[in-house]
Parts: sequence; C-alpha cells; structure tokens
Amino acid sequence: MQEYSVEITLNHPDDVLSLFGTNERHLKLIEENLNVIIHARTERVQILGDDEESVELARLTIQALLVLVERGMLVNTSDVVTALTMAQDGSIDKFVALYEEEIIKDNSGKPIRVKTLGQKVYVDSIKSHDVVFGIGPAGTGKTFLAVTLAVTALKRGQVKRIVLTRPAVEAGESLGFLPGDLKEKVDPYLRPVYDALYQILGKEQTTRLMEREIIEIAPLAYMRGRTLEDAFVILDEAQNTTIMQMKMFLTRLGFNSKMIVNGDMSQIDLPRRVKSGLVDAMEKLKGIKAIDFVHFSASDVVRHPVVADIINAYEKDAPKFDLEKKSEESDQAKEVVSGLTEYPVIGAEDLKK
Repeated sequence: MQEYSVEITLNHPDDVLSLFGTNERHLKLIEENLNVIIHARTERVQILGDDEESVELARLTIQALLVLVERGMLVNTSDVVTALTMAQDGSIDKFVALYEEEIIKDNSGKPIRVKTLGQKVYVDSIKSHDVVFGIGPAGTGKTFLAVTLAVTALKRGQVKRIVLTRPAVEAGESLGFLPGDLKEKVDPYLRPVYDALYQILGKEQTTRLMEREIIEIAPLAYMRGRTLEDAFVILDEAQNTTIMQMKMFLTRLGFNSKMIVNGDMSQIDLPRRVKSGLVDAMEKLKGIKAIDFVHFSASDVVRHPVVADIINAYEKDAPKFDLEKKSEESDQAKEVVSGLTEYPVIGAEDLKK
C-alpha cells in the first residue's frame, strides 16, 4: 500500500484526455519517471507513492501541464518531459512562462516555442548578439531553434538569405571514398537542417528558396574567400572544425549578418592530435562583447527522459574545461529565471527547501 497520496480536481471532464494523451501515454511517462501510481478519473486525478517528494513532484508536474490545457494548448510528450525536468530541478514555477512567446508557426500552423530555460537563454542571446555559440548535447534543439530564428529573420526582411554549413568530418566515414562531389558527400549529414526547414517552411517552399539561392546549404570549405552580408549564417557540428577552419568561418561575417555556431564537445571526430576549432574559439573569444556562449545541459534535452540520464552518465568523464562551462551555465540559468514571469504552483516553495 502506498503511504502518500494527493488528489487534483479537474475543471472539465475532457481535461483527462488533453492532459494525459492517447492511451494515457503522458500519465505512464510521469509514473515511470517518478515511480508513482496515477489514477485518472473524469473529474479528478489521484497520485499515490511510497515517497512523499515523488508524489509532490508528480502533482507539481500535472498542475503545471493543466495550466496549458486550460489555455487551450495541445500538450505533447516533449511538454511533459520539460515539466518533469523543471519540477525536479525546482524551476517548475517558470514552466508556463516558456509558452508565452511564440517564435513562429511551422508549416502546419503549429506555434514553435522554446521548451526549456536553456533554449530561452539561447533564443534571447541570438536576438541580442551578432555571433552566438550554442554548445551542448544532441537533443537540446540547437539546430532546430537556429533554423527557426533564421527563417523568422528572413520572413521579417531582417536578412536577405540563410546560409547553413558544416565541416566535412564524420566519425567512421572517409568522405574521400564516398561517391559524388563534396556537397553531395556532405548533404546526408545535413539531414537535421533539411528536416528543420521542411517542418517550418514545407518541402516545396524550401526547394524554391534553395533554387533561388535565398537558402544555401553547403560544406564549410565553400565559405572560403566569401563575405556574408545581410545573411543569417549557421555552422553546425562546429566541434569538428580545425582552428584554421573556425577562424576562416568567423571572419566571413559581413554587415547586417548573424552567425550561429553549434557544437557538441562530446562528439569530436577529429584526429586525436588535432585541436577542435570550437574548443579554441571558447578559449580565445570569451572577452568579446558581441560574441556570446550559451551552454546547454542534459536538463535541456527534449527527448525521452532516459536520454538525459545517458548524457549525465557520459558527462562524468568530460574534459576539464567542462567544469568552467558548468559554472557559466548556472549563471546563465539564473539570469533567465530572474527575467521570467512566476506562476505560483501550490507547494513549489516547500519543494525548494
């Protein structure tokens, strides 16, 4: 028999389906993550568990999600993961504020919003800096958000074109032995960029804009000798640039342009004795005011909760420079939290004690 229990009263019978999804998949996700039992009925939800804190975390998570439901928003699995993460790190009172600012609507008319505090920091930084480095693990939305902001800037007439690029290096692959020219060899590795463009613009519009060279997707080597003006430029997989490649790329910046540099320090595929251009840039460019570094962590991963656990496990053996990164990451989170609207969630303050 479970020692602790709590009940939540629902305002409308349909809230159960909206909250927990088809086949109660969201309910099961909360149960598995917090080791609680949830009984969802027409007008109330009962949470049972052996641990008082887990029951309280489940309650805070469900109540935060209910705010979205009551506002007519569609709750999906990524929203549940975000709410769970924020409940567990004590920032659940900021959850609703993340959903108040719509960046843009995707091709199907669904609004695109930030999902985590780290993403909020990243988006705000891009809006206020000419050059932004997004550093962190896969699944944190770096590429998707960068492409989203690039398309937004293009639609608003803030830039005239979008340039997306990445270095021609990949673990376990020798590009020299693959068929085709350099662009054809690198294209398959730019799939996340294409996927983001298709989701936001649709395949047909993306193809038209590429044919008119308003959107350009090319290997990093194609950037040499150019000056990119009136452009939103995104470098993906930046951890696999050499020092000279990174310098070459950054010095392509022209007037009225933005540069976004995304990378994951745990996925460096360069030869062992070759220093990553991303690591070098972090060391050399920190003092430049127009450049900002945003660090994502496992708490920003908007995928299945086990992915965050996997990332945390690998980060235990991370290089020494990660210690300084985590200090900066904490400072950035504190800054964004202070700027977000607080939505009182009963019991949230007790949870923080």
